[in-house]
Amino acid sequence: MWRSAHRKSIVIEGERRISASIAQGRLSILGVCFVTAYLIMALRLLDLSIVQTHALSGGEEPISAESVVVEEIAQRRGDIYDRNGFLIATTIKSPSLYVDPSMVLNPQDLSAKLAGILPEMDQEKATKAMCAKNRFGWLAYDITPAQQQKILEIGDPSLGFKYHYRRVYPQEELFAHMLGHTDRDGLGLSGIERGFDDFLAKGEDITLSMDLRLQHAVRREVQSAIEEFSANAGVGIIMDARSGEVLAGVSLPDFDLNEAGKASPDESFNRMTLGVYELGSMFKIFSTAALLEIRKVGMDHTFDARKPLKVGWYKIDDYHAQKRILTVPEVFMYSSNIGSALMGKAVGGKALEAFYKDLGLLNEPDFDIKEVGKPIIPKSPWREDSTMTASYGHGISTSPLQMSAAVASIINGGIAVQPTLLIEDEEQRRLKSDVRVISEETSEDIRRLMRLVVTQGTGKNADVSGIAIGGKTGTAEKIVNGRYSRNQLISSFVAAFPMDNPRYVIMVMVDEPHGTKKSFGYATAGWVAAPAIARITTSMVSILGLPADQYDPAQDISLDLLPYIQDKKHKGKQLALYQ
Repeated sequence: MWRSAHRKSIVIEGERRISASIAQGRLSILGVCFVTAYLIMALRLLDLSIVQTHALSGGEEPISAESVVVEEIAQRRGDIYDRNGFLIATTIKSPSLYVDPSMVLNPQDLSAKLAGILPEMDQEKATKAMCAKNRFGWLAYDITPAQQQKILEIGDPSLGFKYHYRRVYPQEELFAHMLGHTDRDGLGLSGIERGFDDFLAKGEDITLSMDLRLQHAVRREVQSAIEEFSANAGVGIIMDARSGEVLAGVSLPDFDLNEAGKASPDESFNRMTLGVYELGSMFKIFSTAALLEIRKVGMDHTFDARKPLKVGWYKIDDYHAQKRILTVPEVFMYSSNIGSALMGKAVGGKALEAFYKDLGLLNEPDFDIKEVGKPIIPKSPWREDSTMTASYGHGISTSPLQMSAAVASIINGGIAVQPTLLIEDEEQRRLKSDVRVISEETSEDIRRLMRLVVTQGTGKNADVSGIAIGGKTGTAEKIVNGRYSRNQLISSFVAAFPMDNPRYVIMVMVDEPHGTKKSFGYATAGWVAAPAIARITTSMVSILGLPADQYDPAQDISLDLLPYIQDKKHKGKQLALYQ
């Protein structure tokens, strides 16, 4: 019996040991499972720290989560405002959609659902990204809050969002070429965004000299001229004649800055600062100023315009020849090429070249944006033929920005102007430029001549009731296949007001306009650009609250020049048909 009881106790003890051993084994297995789970989590965290994927475009280098984190915590780019404090460029946080391919159960089904929410997403590339063997793939950048909400409602755990800063332009295309734009990483690619990239990247805000209201008015009127005359393109500028501050600057066609990547080369080309053109008779402002300043001649000085001038293998003729001897005001008012060429000859090549250089017409301009064109000029030293043709804007190409600044320098009392897109105080302007290019007396003479063009000459369509505006037409043939084309013109008008004490310079350039029934078939500056100047000036008076009733025609500054106009029959509207 004792043996039986002892055997029984041994069996029970053995069973206990076996149970303990089994329990210990189970605990060990459970411990291994926990360790494995923690290892998987650790590996997952490590994997996310070095995420690799190909972008939707395919072929791009893998993107790491580390770079995404940098995107999220990068310095917010500074805002840009117009001179009145209106926001014209800012930065917002924007979500972008990514996928973890390892968690996608049905790529085709998920891709189809997303396509209904994100119409711009490439469904084929999205499906490919969902089937990749890595753990991360971009599906869409910069989605809207509404799109994000709909994606969240899908409830798919394979989808996630990364946030980064996105540049936004509330005015869309209005400031396209002056503001410029950035890439997805916030790097400035053009305009102010490029010119002040370092400053903006540090989070510093910038206030421009431009006025949103004036910018809208200029764009509207230049676009109207392009459409009315079936033109290819156009430019419009308003500049402060004293400070050089650009109040408005338009190059058309333009593009929506929020979708800059979709802009065509033609839309993205900045004709205001980068394009250089033969601007024609507007150069007569400078050659006439050079004559008055250097040769010290009076308004009664005459030039024989009875016959064309032969220069080398070609001749210089007038668009609407007077075929008589002309005084200085008549040469300017009738826009005589012959008379202007003789002026240039009288000044001399060396002196005229130096004069143009002092005005900033021969060198690449120093401006706040980097997209600036280099003028095309005659080879130095200027020979007699180059001097004569350059006197009326033939054989010399410059940008509309440079033309506007040079005119400002002439009519503001003779102080050189350097154009800028930033507001500057008096001290900054004084340090920037105190160079006198002409005397106050010569400046006043040119203002009288420019006023005469509007009251009696080729610019009558630029006149505005109650405003003493003056200007100069410029109609130039374009060079096509190495030759000048009579049917392809650049029609421009540059103006300033009020002419007794100019504050503003306005310029409009229209590329390849076509005559209309209203313009009697003419596509010249007096018909195309001058009316646009008048409409812009009228808008400026209203927008800026300028006095429009203080002008007294009986005190017009051009009246002193009337005694020098010998042929009275060409006064009036007839002149507006030419040049």
